[in-house]
Amino acid sequence: MEKIGAIILAAGGSSRFGRAKQLLRFRGQTFLRRMIDVATAAGCSPVAVVVGADRDHILAELAETREFLIENEMWQRGIGNSIRAGLRGLLGAYPNLDAVILLACDQPLVDAKTIGDLAAIHTETKKPIVASSYAETLGVPALFARAYFDELFVLDEDSGAKQVILNHRKDVAEYAFPEGAIDIDTAADYEQLVRQNQPDKAVTRAQ
Repeated sequence: MEKIGAIILAAGGSSRFGRAKQLLRFRGQTFLRRMIDVATAAGCSPVAVVVGADRDHILAELAETREFLIENEMWQRGIGNSIRAGLRGLLGAYPNLDAVILLACDQPLVDAKTIGDLAAIHTETKKPIVASSYAETLGVPALFARAYFDELFVLDEDSGAKQVILNHRKDVAEYAFPEGAIDIDTAADYEQLVRQNQPDKAVTRAQ
């Protein structure tokens, strides 16, 4: 079987939200803890978390974690920089990875089935990229086989993995995931998530 790791991008500064989105609670867990748990449940190994902004609070949340933590001191340069940092750190410790799945912790409806389906499609189709399809575009969560690691390493500082996906459409298998369009950028987004996922009493409204 292929060895597939996961990189959870949790280094952003949440400037539009005003506080660390990674630590918002949903279904009894923080967004970050939830993403770690679903990646692990889906069989990803290792699971790496890239941290940057709000470092101390996030590390406190993960004090008991066994996940591989990667600190990106240059997180302000953009998501492309964090992807590179995550991939560099992961391959430095686990050089024999066959593929990685990129995850953003502000997509709260990603679950273990979502991640497992990406891996299964990769196995079935032999496509080196499997990208989620939503809102008339393709994006993360997405799987990249080793053949595309070099392109992830040379992403523009402020460009996400979508740049690689759209540049290589013939190598991409699509996974229909309309829930991927739900990402949390503002307090209004979070409040809507809470309202639409009642009766989840463990989640409190954004202040």
